[in-house]
Order: sequence, then C-alpha cells, then structure tokens
Amino acid sequence: MAGTAGTPGTPRVLRAMNDRAALDLLLAHGPLSRTRIGKLTGLSKPTASQLLARLEAAGLVRVTGTSEGRPGPNAQLYAIDPAVAYAAGLDVTPQRIRAAVADITGRTVGEYELPTPGRRPARPVVRQVTDALDGAVKAAGLARSDVHRLVIGTPGAFDPGTGRLRYASHLPGWHSPALLDDLAAALPMPVEYENDVNLAAVAEQRLGAARGHEDFVLLWNQDGLGAALVLGGRLHRGWTGGAGEVGFLPVPGAPLVRHVTRANSGGYQELAGSQALPGLARDLGISDVPTGPHAEAATLLVARAADHAGGPHRELLRAYATRLATGLASLVSVLDPELVVLSGSALTAGGEVLRALVQAELAELAAARPRLVVGEVREHPVLRGALESALAATRDEVFDTSR
Repeated sequence: MAGTAGTPGTPRVLRAMNDRAALDLLLAHGPLSRTRIGKLTGLSKPTASQLLARLEAAGLVRVTGTSEGRPGPNAQLYAIDPAVAYAAGLDVTPQRIRAAVADITGRTVGEYELPTPGRRPARPVVRQVTDALDGAVKAAGLARSDVHRLVIGTPGAFDPGTGRLRYASHLPGWHSPALLDDLAAALPMPVEYENDVNLAAVAEQRLGAARGHEDFVLLWNQDGLGAALVLGGRLHRGWTGGAGEVGFLPVPGAPLVRHVTRANSGGYQELAGSQALPGLARDLGISDVPTGPHAEAATLLVARAADHAGGPHRELLRAYATRLATGLASLVSVLDPELVVLSGSALTAGGEVLRALVQAELAELAAARPRLVVGEVREHPVLRGALESALAATRDEVFDTSR
C-alpha cells in the first residue's frame, strides 16, 4: 500500500522539501529568477515553475520586478514576502530591556529600549516585558498579535526543572516561581527563554565568526564573564541551564569565593571580569582610568591599551590576556573545541592585538589548540541572537507547506 500523505518519500513531503530549499535560497540570495532557482535547486523548469506558483498562491513569495542588463528577455524576479510573519527578541539586563521586531527575512523593522534602573523595579516584570515589546511593535507599525514568536535573553538561565531563574541574583524581580506562567498568560505568542551569552553564540553561528563551525566556545566579557558551549552544532545548556557559567570557576590567581550564588561571583569573574580591569590599570601606574559603569570603563581601557605599542597600557593588555587564558585553559582542556570566539565589548575592544596575546598565553597553559577569533557581531549581539532564534522557529512553522 502506498504511503499516506506526510510519510517521507511521498510527493507531498518531497514538494515541501523542495519548497523549503527554494525559500532558504531566497533568504540567502534575495530576489531570484525562476531559471536561477531551478539551477540552484537542481529542479527542472516545469517543476520550478510549479513550485513558485505554489509558493505565490500560499502568499510566501511575490514577484518583485524583472532582471535587467542581461542578454535575452527580462525574467521575473521572485522574493519572499517579508510580511509573511514577524518575530521578536528581548535582551534583558538589570539596567534596561532592549526589544526588536524583525520580518521573516531577518530585517529589523522596529526597536525600543526601556530603562529599568534600581534594585526595586518600579513596575512588575510582566509589565516591563509587555511595555518593551509593545514599544518595538509600535515602532514597526504592527500589533502585538502580528508577532509569531518571542525569545527573551537574560543573564543566568531558567532551570527547566523548576522554571525559576538561576545564576543571576542581580536581576531584580525575575525570580518569582510564577513568572513564566504570568508571562505566558500576558503574551499571545509562544515565548522562549535563553541565556544571554548563549544567544550571542547563536548570533555568531548564524551571522558571524562561527559560521560553518559545529564545535566552538564563545567567551563573553561585558557586564559579566560567561561562556556558551556549542557541541555538535547544538547549544549545550546543562542539567539546570548553567553550562557556561564560568564566572563562578575557581582559578589560580584569585582567592576562592565561597557561597558563589550568594556573591553572584567566583574566582574567574574576580580575576578577569570587566570590574577587575580599572584596579589592574591603577596598579600598573595608568593615571587616566575611566570611571562609570565597569563594563564601559573596561571597554575604554582595553581599546586604549590595544592602540599603544608599549608602556603600561601594553602591560595591562598582557596581564589581562594572561588572566583570560587562565580560565580559558580549563574550558579548552575539558571540551577541546575547534574554535574559541571572543565576544562582549571588554574582549572585542582589544581586537587582533588582544586575541593574539590570549592565543599565545593559551598555547602555554593548555594542551588543546583551538583557534581564537574575535566576534564579528558587534551591535547588540544578544538581541541579534534572540531574533535569529525566534526567526528560525518561525520559519520552520510558516515555511512548512506540507501542513
């Protein structure tokens, strides 16, 4: 008996696979002619024509113009209709919530930033989230119901066993056991939660320095120090969501920190986190140490140091590289990754100069030999990763023509 619809190998499933291949090509290349789509997919002209007619009838693609400047008659160009679906992302820190909405092609169409200063939130977290999302939705000229999926990035991680936020005691208002249920009740779309550093890794894997890599570590240093682990192409989150919380790692050169969750810090954070850099700079005799939030001060210090060929600024960069490599040696000794991506402003500000210093130190401290690269997604990498994650799930849903 022939397989029913939906069984692998049936015409319906094969058509859906060809449809998805064509849609992915349009995402990657932009507008394409029928002939070009046929060549890239290996489909015959009649099959490519049927495919495009099917996608056009489904409202997924539209004719956007004609090709010009080539021999022969102009050909119609097909593109994904960007209004097919929208996805949203939120990047949450203790100081603010940054929100963005993207259309199905990945183009950001609305952004909004909601300041959330203070240890006691002026408004409940659910209200903060909906206000931030609504700000981005309004900026996009859309309604909240137009958003198919939302991904929220926070420090720490929501423990899948308890539903409570762990590893981020510094995020006021986010530790209620009922928070996820309250957010689900307030929002009309599916909501996913992800660690902020994991989302930076998603951005680098989709758009940046880790494209084409299945095994890599992303080391992050900005407001906090952390890591993301991608193994076999997938994020490794750990049993309670805490994989990569390396700020808590005991390391040589820093006193042992006990009761780390109460302190929200550990040895590696104290040794190499951005808050350690101003004091290190002063110890080396640097007089113009920036003040203000430690992530901004550290970023300025690292950027200045990378511009100096010698003197105390270069000593600062060497000492910082040694501290970074001290914790990184433990990570690469356990995981032996192909690649390490340095991300977060207190790392990317050092550019190639800092990268080379860390690479040289790591070669002396660990037997593993991963290649170190500087992250390429510099503008709001956590938010970009949240959008990429939300878009991937949205595309899987709306591009599935077998349904």
